[in-house]
Order: sequence, then C-alpha cells, then structure tokens
Amino acid sequence: MAKTDIKKGDEVVVIAGAEKGKRGEVLNYDRADERLKVKGLNMVKRHLKRSEDGTGGITEKEASMHRSNVMLSSLWDARRAKKPAAKKAKAAK
Repeated sequence: MAKTDIKKGDEVVVIAGAEKGKRGEVLNYDRADERLKVKGLNMVKRHLKRSEDGTGGITEKEASMHRSNVMLSSLWDARRAKKPAAKKAKAAK
C-alpha cells in the first residue's frame, strides 16, 4: 500500500477521465485498492430487483475511481495560482 494524503470528507478535484475538472467530497476511501467514491461524481445506473415492499427499479449511485485520477483541491488551487505568475515571467523575457 502506498502512503496517501486523501481521507473521507476531503474535497478533491478530478484530474482525469470523463468528470475532469469537477470537485466533490470523498464519501469513502479503500486504502487496499486505492479507490474512492466522490459525492455526485462518476454516477452509474443500477437495476434493482423489485422486493416485497415495492422497492426496485433503476437507481443512480456513485462508482469508485482510482486515486490517481483525483487531487486534493488545496493542492490543485495552489498549482493553479502558481501558473499565471510563471507565464508572466516568460512573457517578460
């Protein structure tokens, strides 16, 4: 297992995949598989069999994604804040 800085409740930014650029809160994190679920992102449809109490049908829930596809939002914001200064320095040369 690799050392990680992500934990439940942290805000992350998706940096790769179909949800790239979106932010969300970590719902759970599996350290062994290095996979996490982000609230409201990577939604998939699940077909549930009807039960005696009448529940069933098609529901949507979050699917897991690998930790390499997300970054802590604090680190993302720090990186984004640093880039414009670097571009100005290059333009001045």
